Amino acid sequence: MSDLLSTARALLHSVFGFESFRPGQEEIVRAVLAGEDVLAVMPTGSGKSLCYQLPAIARPGLTLVISPLIALMRDQVRALAAVGVSAGSLNSSNEPAENARVVDLLRRRELKLLYVAPERLARPDTVEMLAGMNVALMAIDEAHCVSQWGHDFRPEYLTLGSLARQIGGRLQTIALTATADAPTRGDIVEKLFAAPPRIFVRSFDRPNLRLAFKPKERSSRQVLAFVREHEGDSGIVYCASRRKVEALAETLKAAGVNALPYHAGLDKAVRDAHQDAFQQQDGVVMTATVAFGMGIDKPDVRFVCHADLPANVEAYYQEIGRAGRDGLAADTLTLYGLDDMRLRRLQIEQSDSSDERKRIERQRLNALLALAEAPRCRRQTLLAYFGESSEPCGNCDLCQEGVERYDGTIEAQKAMSAIVRTGERFGMEHLIAILLGERTENVLRFEHDRLPTFGVGAGRRNVEWRSTFRQLSALGLISQDLMEHGRWSVTDAGWRVLKGQERIELRKDAAVAARGARRDRRPPPPVAQDADEALLAALKSLRSRLAQAQKVPAYVVFSDRTLIELAVHRPRSATAMREIHGVGDSKLERYGAAFLDVVENFAR
Repeated sequence: MSDLLSTARALLHSVFGFESFRPGQEEIVRAVLAGEDVLAVMPTGSGKSLCYQLPAIARPGLTLVISPLIALMRDQVRALAAVGVSAGSLNSSNEPAENARVVDLLRRRELKLLYVAPERLARPDTVEMLAGMNVALMAIDEAHCVSQWGHDFRPEYLTLGSLARQIGGRLQTIALTATADAPTRGDIVEKLFAAPPRIFVRSFDRPNLRLAFKPKERSSRQVLAFVREHEGDSGIVYCASRRKVEALAETLKAAGVNALPYHAGLDKAVRDAHQDAFQQQDGVVMTATVAFGMGIDKPDVRFVCHADLPANVEAYYQEIGRAGRDGLAADTLTLYGLDDMRLRRLQIEQSDSSDERKRIERQRLNALLALAEAPRCRRQTLLAYFGESSEPCGNCDLCQEGVERYDGTIEAQKAMSAIVRTGERFGMEHLIAILLGERTENVLRFEHDRLPTFGVGAGRRNVEWRSTFRQLSALGLISQDLMEHGRWSVTDAGWRVLKGQERIELRKDAAVAARGARRDRRPPPPVAQDADEALLAALKSLRSRLAQAQKVPAYVVFSDRTLIELAVHRPRSATAMREIHGVGDSKLERYGAAFLDVVENFAR
């Protein structure tokens, strides 16, 4: 075992170009090399794939990787080929000749890793073929898909446990996921393992990600302002609808941003071209539905913006996790409003899920709303959801900008009084008009200008009242009827506040308390501050040319971190370049001379 681990450490440096393991990787690799079954719950960007790739090349046999994400298969196979590891994938997007080539390599036992989708694996001919191929390890990625409690349940995952036994009897298994709470972990263990595995649950903290939420005002302008803070960076803007994806892409392009749309309604050739541009070029911003990004292994995404509220905390965490996978600083912003809340609740209630599943989804949505309206450090609130505690992070909008709390009992009573006195039959905008004393057409038609609550909130602006309604909803004091145009009613908890039996605190919304204030963009990480910008730009330009010529993602050539270290340390020889992060033997042989030439030219 010690010899295998020593071999793995040597390969970590010679193949992948890493001096050491990331936190949490080594003990998982050690357990896999010892032949143990493993369930690893690790945050996005922590290096899950290395936990099965390194054992695959350190010992004999074939490693079978199960993934529902064709994009991930394609990217990881390219990345492994770039470092000299024999890998292939079998999937429906391959040309027949490519699948035939992979099968031939497999039969000649020249592959170390084979990536397949669960649907492909379930085919009898695939199982029969693999049964005689000395499969040493089955790695199941996105393992939460096996659980009805996971955020992306896929029935085809339920067959993987029995398929593993058909292929290799007592086949060693490692299951990996970025998000799995206790019920989900229990499902994974029950459905994928014949005996209890070693379970590793790593911290969900991603300290390099800046977290921020803002209430919607004019969301297109808010998105544009955020993207402009990241000029020249690669980023993703997530939208809830295809129409908004295309509209935002046009808005950003009109403002000079290199933006491309991505959603399932686009022609496949267009989607593929946009995805390739995002992967191969620097500074592309993708506006997309959440289908984009699943399995995209691009490490240098510098920001993720949600133009609409995500579905739940797990989805939010997974989606922002696509930023900063290289460990360098990255930024996130989530916009939200009552329409988002209503849509997400409507999606839950109208789904075909069981009552118990709907109950869980309501809890998860409420947890996300609590994060959006959090009065303290967002990272503390987020990690608390996953069962962790932390000190204030200093890297979220609430830590950096602060938040002011106040006794909001009177404002809550005014809002709930308007709800009750109108018979709990109206939506938010009508109720706010009453509070502000506005004689709109509907206010006059229903004679609501005669109510005692008419005009009692005139001292506050409508944006402040919207924030109050959001917070009362997040606190469970009022609720919306999703089937009847969003009419509001007061809950039992709300009645206690309305009657003066309990008091509550509300937060002044950052958009109100600091109106017009513009946050400073976080400084680049220390290593980037020492990099010569012109040299770094030249290195990126060379990387882009090589990536486009080879039709591979730019990071497959070298990651941003590698280029930054090249621009800081300016190696003048292959030996010196070999000490740069991410430069293994294969990449040094393939790309070393070209990048050393760029450094040499700048030195002159």
